Amino acid sequence: MSRTPDIVEFRDPERPGLRDALARPLHDLRISLLDRCNYRCPYCMPESEYHADYQFLRKSQRLTHDEIHAVARAAVRLGVSKLRLTGGEPLLDKNLPSLVSRLAALPGVEDLALTTNAQLLAPIAKTLADSGLHRITVSLDSLDHEVFRRMSGGRGDLAKVLDGIAAAEAAGLAPVKINTVVQHGVNEHTVLDLLEHFRGSGHIVRLIEFMDVGNRNGWRMDQVVPSRELLAAIDARWPVEAVGRNYAGEVARRYVYRDGQGEIGFISSVTEPFCGGCSRARLSAEGVLYTCLFATHGTNLREPLREGATDEELEDILRRIWLQRADRYSELRRPEAADAHAPHKVEMYRIGG
Repeated sequence: MSRTPDIVEFRDPERPGLRDALARPLHDLRISLLDRCNYRCPYCMPESEYHADYQFLRKSQRLTHDEIHAVARAAVRLGVSKLRLTGGEPLLDKNLPSLVSRLAALPGVEDLALTTNAQLLAPIAKTLADSGLHRITVSLDSLDHEVFRRMSGGRGDLAKVLDGIAAAEAAGLAPVKINTVVQHGVNEHTVLDLLEHFRGSGHIVRLIEFMDVGNRNGWRMDQVVPSRELLAAIDARWPVEAVGRNYAGEVARRYVYRDGQGEIGFISSVTEPFCGGCSRARLSAEGVLYTCLFATHGTNLREPLREGATDEELEDILRRIWLQRADRYSELRRPEAADAHAPHKVEMYRIGG
């Protein structure tokens, strides 16, 4: 493949790099290592469908670590500075520390993070930190044992998750971010208890509106607890105040407790879409690159990788994908409409949320 000479890259001193059709930079790459998970969360991978006989991707269908490294290397050359490893459950990859080491060594990578349910985290947290991992995000929807068990599809062990968070902190992977998806009638009544547990710990809880990701969760608008309602309830219990973003394009709106007991965040993709600041690309385990969490299609990178694409050719493919990107799903969705979410979107467990 040859480069197209008339491609223009939009740059500014604060946010250099490639810009898409809506002038959004490519700064983040989320890498799904595998499509398997040790949970069966009803809103992502319900047991009724993902049962013992379900055929997940075979090893030969998933990208190898060499192939993942090649895509990340090309993305970093185009301006990506943040890499996040996801799943499925990324800790099911037995060779994860070696991949972390390779990605951490890429020139230009400023932030290397991992999202996990933390069930398997405690024994490996220090190894990951020693390998070069910078940060951990833990998906934890409730500290109520019954609610947690139900939301993990009957497979989660809350004590192991809390041990994993403690191990991450001890390994220097702090502050840990706790991602909590809030569903009306399911776990919203446990949110304040979860916040109380982590207040003063230095960890950051981020409350996420229940989104219409994938095709399995039966999403309806009446299942969403708007962030503004949660904020009002929290502020009545522990007064909070808004603070600025840590970096351009940060998706969470940040607040701190006025009594100095830490920070919380709100990710409000349904009621307050933030497509205009989205700088993320997502690589699925089978090697498809998606430019939106709610995408209905992507670009297969596994094929050119296995046909021997050079670094320059791979970089050119990524460049063309991003230059043509114009996704604005969350801004265009009509939550009040019966057909609010597009059919046949990529499943969340394939691109890590």
